[in-house]
Amino acid sequence: MPGTALITGASSGLGAEFAEQLAARGQDLVLLARSADRLAELAARLGRAHGVRAEVLVQDLAEPDAARRVGAELAARGLAVDLLVNNAGFGTCGRFEENGAGRDHDQLMVNVVALVGLTHEVLPGMLARGAGAVLNVASTAAFQPTPYFAVYGASKTFVLDFGLALRQEYRRRGIKVLTLCPGPVETGFFEVIGTRKAAVTGSFAQPGPVVRAALRALDRDRAYVTPGLSNLVAAHLAPRRPRTLAAVVAERISRGARDAEKTAPPAPRAAERAA
Repeated sequence: MPGTALITGASSGLGAEFAEQLAARGQDLVLLARSADRLAELAARLGRAHGVRAEVLVQDLAEPDAARRVGAELAARGLAVDLLVNNAGFGTCGRFEENGAGRDHDQLMVNVVALVGLTHEVLPGMLARGAGAVLNVASTAAFQPTPYFAVYGASKTFVLDFGLALRQEYRRRGIKVLTLCPGPVETGFFEVIGTRKAAVTGSFAQPGPVVRAALRALDRDRAYVTPGLSNLVAAHLAPRRPRTLAAVVAERISRGARDAEKTAPPAPRAAERAA
């Protein structure tokens, strides 16, 4: 896809991998995260390696007016976004009352509010040009209730349903909408949560294959993609169980993550760096 891609959470993990693979396709980039130094280094490297234009946009997506600020900065720089990759997000793990209201608030601001707001900012321009794409990063947690990941799982269910709904609205108006639902991926996500046992399956994918699967699915105008056979099977089986039974099963699977000894997480808003 020609033009410019805006990638959130671009300083590491899946976001940095999206930047790498899109630059290799010849796509110009706007890299957004909180870490200015990391973004600048990545932008310079990709510009040299692939001859693309790579701009840096530093913004904390947990702030209430983050999407408006991003939209204003894009307009000021004369940048039109042809592909929005809503990748930034983070999770919490543990008993709901122990996670803290402030942390869960920031989680929802990044995972849900900023994602919707950025889509509002760039979609009108795509419609005016008659083409564009939105790629939202959800999770296999989107397919069932997830005790001890209650807010994270619910936020990813929102992302999946939001993406599927938008796809139906815009598929005949030149806009592609894909939702990526990966299982555990080797990124900074689990450092933020504080334990690798949050990957309840015990296995991790690498960012490269996950992003390649997502971009292939986008090229084919798929509605959603769940990379990995076991993830695909689980995603298709979960919605066929009664919701209460799915919650019971998920609670038993998630107990290990709940009870794991956790390392101290970074400050809540630093978690935006995780994909």
